[in-house]
Amino acid sequence: MNLKRSLDAGGIVFPVLVGGRLLLALTNLSGALKRDHQLSSPLTSYLNLQEGIFLFKNGVDPYSGGVFRHSPLFLALFTTVLPASRTVSSIIWTLCDALGAWALVQVWRARQQVAKTSRDSLIAAAYLLNPYLFLPTLALSTSSFENTLALLALMFAARGDASRSLLAAALLLQFSLSSILLLAPLLLLLASSPVSQLASPRAFSANGKSITSFVAEFLAYTTVLTLASTLVSGGWAWIPQTWGASLTLPDLTPNVGVWWYFFTEMFDHFRPFFLMVFSVHLLIYVAPVCIKFQYDPLYAAFVLLGVLGTFKSYPSMADPGLFISMIAIFPEIFPCKHPIVTALLHLHAALLMPLFHHLWLNQGTGNANFFYATTLVFACANGAALTDCIWAGLMIAIGEPQEDYVVVQE
Repeated sequence: MNLKRSLDAGGIVFPVLVGGRLLLALTNLSGALKRDHQLSSPLTSYLNLQEGIFLFKNGVDPYSGGVFRHSPLFLALFTTVLPASRTVSSIIWTLCDALGAWALVQVWRARQQVAKTSRDSLIAAAYLLNPYLFLPTLALSTSSFENTLALLALMFAARGDASRSLLAAALLLQFSLSSILLLAPLLLLLASSPVSQLASPRAFSANGKSITSFVAEFLAYTTVLTLASTLVSGGWAWIPQTWGASLTLPDLTPNVGVWWYFFTEMFDHFRPFFLMVFSVHLLIYVAPVCIKFQYDPLYAAFVLLGVLGTFKSYPSMADPGLFISMIAIFPEIFPCKHPIVTALLHLHAALLMPLFHHLWLNQGTGNANFFYATTLVFACANGAALTDCIWAGLMIAIGEPQEDYVVVQE
């Protein structure tokens, strides 16, 4: 594809949005936001990343203290290739978001099977102007890298480029263990088409050998990257501190998820059981979603991103933000069933979470219940958006309700 055409995601709109984001990133906002628990988690915090880089440069194992939980690939990147200064980091994070917005536009174009559409600028704006996405970027949360890798994996899969898609998915797995949920719809997408089939569902048929070869290639990439991470860190200690943290929840720092407060109040005797329940709860969505939307695997991936944004162990606002921005590439699901209720729930949570977070941790006039109550509202808002999108995706095939008879989907 011509480079000029590839970079033109909406004419002048895309460079203007990226330039505005870059100017905003170079202000002092990042210093004020990078300690905010709503914008980053222990697994994506820039402060924790800086500490790990400092320890690594001084010959100390960064995983020995139980604070640094980033992938060793970040250590390799920021100690050999990229400087870790705030200004350079702000530029890198902004460009990462720009790449994510471009990838989202390319996914839309692949879904429409066209080279360019009038909707491109709207889709780019839906990503670059989403406060759930640009605020974590200003806070230099590494969740921006995770979102971009997820979109790149979907973009390459939509284009039929299996190797690059699986490599992006393997890289994403190094940064976030929970992203393994996206592997199944990604494989289905590689074996089928990104074109919308929501209105005309049909049984999925694919060559089993091709799926097997894709899985083998993904495992090969994952093995190589895992060995590279082990060589960088000098041992296997990074695995329980990074991947293991998503399963064992060792750090109960507040975040916008539903795990931290529950396990703060949990008796140690019951902790292993409920950790298993919460972890399995994420996995049980994969098969039903992929089976029901087997005819449109891109939509299945979209739904599972919504599940991750709502229920993963260490989320930030960037996780549901990716799901919300991706709604723009599915215009066929509009209108959803309860858009006003969902929007008001998000507005309610977005206003109260910063307030109660400040009252609890800065003013000292509140307590953990204040903040956790608002995170429950936030989870309800994410859940409402997710169920609305699932309902809309299923109702397209049924059509408008008719009198005197009922249509039931198989």
